[in-house]
Amino acid sequence: MKQKLGTLVAQARGGRVVRTPFVDGDEIDRRLLQDDEVRHKIAGGFPDARRVILTIYPAHIPDVDSGVSVLRVMPEEAAPVWDVQDLTVQLRKLELNEDQLGDVREDRGAFLIAATGKAAQTLAALTELGGRGLDVEDVGESAGKSSRVREVVVPSMRVDVVGAKGFGVSRAYFQQGIEGGKVRLNGQPARASSDIREGDSLSAEGLGRIDFKRVVNETRRGNYKVELDVHR
Repeated sequence: MKQKLGTLVAQARGGRVVRTPFVDGDEIDRRLLQDDEVRHKIAGGFPDARRVILTIYPAHIPDVDSGVSVLRVMPEEAAPVWDVQDLTVQLRKLELNEDQLGDVREDRGAFLIAATGKAAQTLAALTELGGRGLDVEDVGESAGKSSRVREVVVPSMRVDVVGAKGFGVSRAYFQQGIEGGKVRLNGQPARASSDIREGDSLSAEGLGRIDFKRVVNETRRGNYKVELDVHR
C-alpha cells in the first residue's frame, strides 16, 4: 500500500482526483498524505470504520464526495433471526466485488452496510435476499450520529488526555479503552503516552473519531487550547 500510496499522491499533484477501493485503514500511512499540494479524505461510512476508502485530490479543489454510501437493510422478520454473520453469508452469494464493500454493522434489528460503486447500486435495488423480503434505505455517506468542531483546554498533548477531553469521558475510562486495543492513532494501536499532533486522527471503538485540527493558543498556566473535529 505504501508504494501505491506514493503513486496516488503523485497523480493528485498532477491534477487528478484518485480513489482507492475499500482497504484496511491500518494500511494507510498518513505521513505520506502530509503534502501541501494535495488534500485527502478517508471515509468508511462509520466514524470508527475498519475498512475505508481514501480519496486524494489537488489542493485547489474545495472538496470531493467520499465515494461511500451507507445502506440500511431491513430483512422481514422470520426465524431464525439473522445476525451479521448470517447476512454476510447471504451477501457472498450475490458475488459482489469485495473491494466495493466496507463494514457491516447491526442496527436495532436492521443492518448498516458501507458500499461503493456497482455493489452499492446492487444493494440499493434489492427487494429479496436469502428468501426473505428486504427494505433498503440509502442513509447517505455516513452513519455517524454527528460531527462538530470543539475547542477544549488540555494540560498536554498525550493521547489519553486529548481523547478523554474530546469525547467527554473520564481519563481512566479512556485509558481502559487504550489498554483493551480499542483506540487507534492514525490507524495504528494507540499508546496512552503518545503525543497527538495537528492532522492526526484518533478513533475509539464505541465513541467515534477525533480529527486534531490545530493548537489555538497556549494559556497563561501552560495549558493548550486545541481545536478538534469530533465525529460520533
